[in-house]
Formats: sequence, structure tokens, C-alpha cells
Amino acid sequence: MTADNLAIIVLAAGQGTRMKSRLPKVLHRIGGRPLVGHVLTTARALGAQHVEVVVRHERDQVVKALRDDYPDAVFVDQDDIPGTGRAVQVAVDALPADFDGDVLVLSGDCPLADADTLSSFLDEHRASGAPATLMTAVVDDPTGYGRVIRDADGGVDRIVEQKDASADEAAVREINAGMYVFRATTLRTYLPEIGVENAQGEMYLTDVPELVRRDGDRVAASVVSDVSVTYGVNDRAQLAEVGRLLNARIVRRWQLEGVTIVDPATTWIDDDAVLAPDVRILPNTQILGATRIAEGAVVGPDTSLVDCEVGEDAVVRRTDATLAVIGAGATVGPFSYLRAGTVLGAKGKIGAYVETKNAEIGEGSKVPHLSYVGDATIGRGVNLGASTITANYDDVNKHRTEIGDEVHTGSHTVLVAPVRLGAGAKTGAGAVVRKDVPAGALAMTVAPQRNIEGWVEKNRAGTGAADAASRERAAE
Repeated sequence: MTADNLAIIVLAAGQGTRMKSRLPKVLHRIGGRPLVGHVLTTARALGAQHVEVVVRHERDQVVKALRDDYPDAVFVDQDDIPGTGRAVQVAVDALPADFDGDVLVLSGDCPLADADTLSSFLDEHRASGAPATLMTAVVDDPTGYGRVIRDADGGVDRIVEQKDASADEAAVREINAGMYVFRATTLRTYLPEIGVENAQGEMYLTDVPELVRRDGDRVAASVVSDVSVTYGVNDRAQLAEVGRLLNARIVRRWQLEGVTIVDPATTWIDDDAVLAPDVRILPNTQILGATRIAEGAVVGPDTSLVDCEVGEDAVVRRTDATLAVIGAGATVGPFSYLRAGTVLGAKGKIGAYVETKNAEIGEGSKVPHLSYVGDATIGRGVNLGASTITANYDDVNKHRTEIGDEVHTGSHTVLVAPVRLGAGAKTGAGAVVRKDVPAGALAMTVAPQRNIEGWVEKNRAGTGAADAASRERAAE
């Protein structure tokens, strides 16, 4: 059997009331993706010929959230008949009539089932020759799970849901993991026989193995060694726990690829991020979205990068950055805020308490401290003095500042856009630049200083400042 005769059905129709959320349960995010997104990513890795997602609760919201990232998935609507059996039935009806391969059924709220585990599961099913195989796990506390009841020969006899279990059945520690493989012909044969005569009034998919057994066929079971792959999410506490387990898996993967992660417990890495060997991640750091970090870079501590690119040997400390590009050998931080559209050239610097947005900063250029640079193009070898501001907004529109190569600005310069500073230009301290500055020119806005003698003693009599001034004048 190959992927060409494999169909995957992902169950994503439930409301998830225990989440107590306006957001459908399967769209809650861990590792940079919705829960069901992890399942669909795994389905893609398995190379199935057909991938179907069964939706119902907030179906438009679910479809909108997934359609662009998973264009090959087919969304199938479940009707008012409740239960996993009905969900699979409508999905099977949507398959081509001549499809006769295997059908792998997955839960949209079980994001830890990886491609290797599911490939082994499929291999065991195909090797057994059974028309139906279920994944099981042995757990210390089976509360809430369907119990797997074995027959005298050790085969699977039936699955009993929690609310339908007797005391003896409830004591069984082998649980149904909620993942199944069936022959398509088996599902087409038995799904029409399933009723809703149970405590929940639902069509249980777990009735199919029992019907297979009734007709004398064998139901196989694959006991998974890592029970965590079976974990589902039903509430916020489980969401956090499953997110922690996924992150630990991602962190370990990158450690084995040659990345130094000093404190795995405080490092969070999304599944789409890519890190090169010899990257060093310091504590309390988040590598989110599709961030790419090149060889030798150091990131952290206390840093959050979202959809960023970090070049070779760059250093990024105590920084919040989104959709930013940081060049090779550049330094950022501490306490820097890089907003979307920031591009820092090789060996450049964005320093302490600097905010940038939609700014291209050339090779070797520096914005060392206490500055705002927005909507700007900055050349090579530029040094912006402390508290330089590009005043880009006139209360109606945004305007751009252009700064040529080797420009140096004095402290507390305000560049009122639109404005251009030619190559090699300079500004004096406190300059407010409203007009273009020619190459090599010095821009100054200097007013004569005026001192009003005795002003404090006259206007602030009795204050500490007035007393200090009187003492100093007397001493003089």
C-alpha cells in the first residue's frame, strides 16, 4: 500500500465547550499553528491521496483559518446527527466511489501524533491484514477515555465509552487513542448500521470494530509506546500542557541539530522556525513564526522574534522584533523594538531604547540609543546621535526620510519628513531639520542663549532651588 491509496479524515466538527471560548477549539494555537493545523501538517507529510476535514461548529471560521495553508484539504460538513461515526460517514461519502484504500481517522485536537508514529501505525495495520486497526495506549488514569476491552485471546473485542462503562470496564487502563485505520470498504459496509442508542445519543465510530468482530473478522490494535502522542485538548489546562510537550520536542530537535539552547524550560520555538548549527539561544527567548536564524548568531536573553531573519554571527539581546531582517554581524539591543519592515545591514547596530519601523539601515550604520527611526532609508556608515527622531507623520500621512552614506547627526536631532540628508552631511545638537541638507553640509538650528539673572529667587522664593542659588551667589 502506498500514499496513493490512503485517505485521511480529520475530525474537527466539535464545539469544545470546555475551552469556554469564542474561538473553536481546533483553532487554539500551540507551536505557531492551530491544533488542527498540526494534524493537517502531519497528514501532508504522510502524502495521502485524499485529506478531508469534517467541520460543523463555526465551520466558516475554521475553513477560513485553514484554507490558504492547506489548499489540498477538502472540507466536509457534518449535519445535525451527532457523533464521530456520523462525521466519518459524511467524509467517506465525499470520497471517490472507486476509492478502496485505507482510511486513517485522526482527531483535530490531537496535535502530537507525528508522521513517524502514524507511519508505523499504518505499517502495523497493513501487516496485520485486519479490516480495522485502532491505536491504543496504557495510562495510569483512563478517566474520560474509551476503554479497550480485549477478548480471551487478547484481541480487541469492543470499545466502551466512559459514560457507558460498567465498574469493571471503567477500571481498564488500556484506552482508545482516538486514531483508527479502516479499509474503505469496511466503513462503507458498517457505518450505515450504527445507531444512536447510547447514553450520549451519538453515532459512535467505536461501534465499527464491534460490528467487524460480530461478523467474525479480526480487529487489530497498535499500542503506542509514547502515550503523549495520544493526548487531546479539551480545556485550557490541557492546551498548555500539550503546548509544553510540543515545545520540548521542538527544542530537543534543534539541540540535536547543533543549536545551543541554554535553558530549554524558558525557550519557546515555533514549529516553522529554522535554526542553523552553532546558533546560541539564551534564556527567556521566543523564536516564533517563520523566523530564520543563521549560523553563529546569538539570540537572547529576554528576546522575542516573530517572522524575522537573523544573519550569521549577529547578536540580538533583550529585543522585541517582528518581520525584521538583521544582517550578518549586526548587533541589536538591549531593549530594542524592531517593527515590521526593519532591515538592518551587515555589521550595523540598533542599540538601547531604539524603535524602528519600515526602515532600511545600511551596512555598518548605527542607531545606538534613544531614537525612533520610521519610514526611512539610511545609507552606509551612518551614525545617528542619541535621541534622533525621524518625524514621519504629519497627522494625516506618513512621509519618508532619506539619509545618505556617512551622515552623522548630533544628539536630539529631529528630521521632519519628507526630508533628505546628502552623503557626508552633519547636523548640530538639537537641530530640527525641515529642509533637505546638501552633501557635506552642516545643518543647524541655533538660537542665541538668553540668561535671566535672579529669575529663580524671584519667582520660586522659598524653594530648595532658590535657597541653593542664593548660597552660590553669596559664595561668589
